[in-house]
Amino acid sequence: MLGAKAASPQILHRSLSNAHAPDARTAISSRTAENPSPGTDKDVERRPVLQVLVVDDDPIVRQACAEIAISMGFVTLVAESLPAARSILARQSIDLLLLDLKLPGGSGLLLLEEIRSRYPETVVVVMTAYATVNSAVEAMRIGASDHLTKPFSLEELSLVLERSAQRRAFDLESRALRDRLRTGTGMGTLVGRAPAMEKLYRILSKVASSTHPVLILGESGTGKEMVARSIHANGPNSGKPFIAVDCGSLVPTLIESELFGYVKGAFTGANRSKTGLLAAAEGGTVFLDEIGELPLDLQTKLLRALQEKEIRPVGATHPVPIAARVLAATNRDLTAMVATGRFRKDLYFRLNVVNIRIPPLRERKSDIPLLAAHVLERMRRDNGMVYTFADDALRLMGEYEWPGNVRELEHAIERACALSSGPVLHMADFPTQLQDHRNQIDQEAVVEATRVQQPATPDHGVVSIAALEKQAILSTIRQLKGDKLMAARLLGIGKTTLYRKLKEYGIDENA
Repeated sequence: MLGAKAASPQILHRSLSNAHAPDARTAISSRTAENPSPGTDKDVERRPVLQVLVVDDDPIVRQACAEIAISMGFVTLVAESLPAARSILARQSIDLLLLDLKLPGGSGLLLLEEIRSRYPETVVVVMTAYATVNSAVEAMRIGASDHLTKPFSLEELSLVLERSAQRRAFDLESRALRDRLRTGTGMGTLVGRAPAMEKLYRILSKVASSTHPVLILGESGTGKEMVARSIHANGPNSGKPFIAVDCGSLVPTLIESELFGYVKGAFTGANRSKTGLLAAAEGGTVFLDEIGELPLDLQTKLLRALQEKEIRPVGATHPVPIAARVLAATNRDLTAMVATGRFRKDLYFRLNVVNIRIPPLRERKSDIPLLAAHVLERMRRDNGMVYTFADDALRLMGEYEWPGNVRELEHAIERACALSSGPVLHMADFPTQLQDHRNQIDQEAVVEATRVQQPATPDHGVVSIAALEKQAILSTIRQLKGDKLMAARLLGIGKTTLYRKLKEYGIDENA
């Protein structure tokens, strides 16, 4: 056993009975070869090389832990005290830390707190011969991922190391996936760096590696199918089919035959059998878009398929096994539909194992420049034209609320590219609803400025309509820096009327 204080070397283990001898490394390596511990098979080959730091003041335990870590393929460092451990942590990145709680120079709990604050990605396993419920609970509360109670066997150490290494490797893979999702490299679909998108990436990096159903929620145009494709592309079955089904665009009978298939002769016109999409996916992913539109009777069949992992094609007498992962999406409030009986509660819970909410574009306006640049780059690849945005166009896109979300933004930019007379896209090239929104903002600003700049009148004075009209016209022209055509448009009068009014006021229309 490892870690019994003041004991002879024989207690370490028969493979470590000569731990002080020059050939101690050979003794440990030979035992590992005879009785492979977890992590010495193909999993180690797939796992990235991790750096382990062993911190223990007992040289026998320290050496034994290091030898086992080395035999499992880790790059291993050792430290005998808190200052030595801090020095190593400051110089290089450590993936996994084996930490004794009783050390010269202070408690290991102090170092654990520092690590959680300064190196939060490091996986920490605490070791102590003074194990009590309180010390173990306190260490786990602070952030230790596992613990070993001295004395412990080599097998226990190997299991804990392998378990912790798998956790660290998973964290590294998840971070790499989040980076790919954030930058768009690898898929080229998801774009954005707003906090809401960062949260989405963190969730996607976790659910992509599982096979659980996922319910994707979001308004129309937010990119629900892109999220579904990202989950599939980064999952364990990415090489298998991804099949999308729009439940809102098909009649109920067609949805049933599409999802579950049918056999020859099942109905008039069924001249041959058809494999359903749930079976055709062959271990891949079936994406059910607009799941809220699915009729109640088909909801029942879908629920059974998810629960039993089998379907019964229309007209068939025997079930067909399925192994497809189901992702569903909707822009409707399924909880409200459940409450009114329009959506089955049990199917909702079956699909809602994990739910992902995609933020609307108005909640991540900081991503609009990135999204716009992404669309322009796609346009460049498609037709060879290089476009840029004028300042008024950028301001317009940032102020608009985008009720159609990313899809509306893409269409607006594509329209601007089609109508632009040159490589620079101006506000006038965008759809009229965007321009009207801009004009409304200008008009509200002018009205507010006019209200503020109106001269004070006596409490009981009366101002004539003509005076108010003159004040509004002149203030609007002043706010627009002399642009009379825009002033007439904002005031809701014709340009001829405006020029006539200016003439009445004795103001030159060319001034």
